[in-house]
Amino acid sequence: METYPSIAPSDHKAFMEYALEAARLSPPQADKFCVGACLVDAETGQILSTGYSLELPGDRPDDPGRTHAEHCCFIKIADQYGVAEERIGDVLPPNTVLYTTMEPCNSRLSGNKACFDRIIGLDCAIKIVYVGIQEPDTFIAANSGRSRLEKAGVQMVFVEGLQDRILEVSMAGHEK
Repeated sequence: METYPSIAPSDHKAFMEYALEAARLSPPQADKFCVGACLVDAETGQILSTGYSLELPGDRPDDPGRTHAEHCCFIKIADQYGVAEERIGDVLPPNTVLYTTMEPCNSRLSGNKACFDRIIGLDCAIKIVYVGIQEPDTFIAANSGRSRLEKAGVQMVFVEGLQDRILEVSMAGHEK
């Protein structure tokens, strides 16, 4: 089992910094963003799992070869508890939140399941998603994930102060 740093439950910037460190591990490529994420028990500040773009092998159902950061977090919880990914809401603490360096994708060019759909599919097990930056229009124009999340009862909150650093890491591998 991984060990994570202790972070005060309300230190949103520190959790986003931690997600940014995960994003730095993502292999730079021109056809994707380098994103990092972590699932956190908001009541205790305990980090439950982390993930970054392309961290896990590409032989996963619903995501062959293009595993997103948020999906990696969910897969790790599913594996840890021996449940299907769609059932992790049953084992997550009641105040679980998600920190992700970039807003969750609303659709995917690959046709794979979008992170928005994965979050909503957990039946409000995640009530707040903390985000570092909006998704640039590089691949999908006008990501409408925020409005769709909020319609489904999931709040999206931007964590200010790290946007330039997050954008730099996210765009690694892209031409400048």
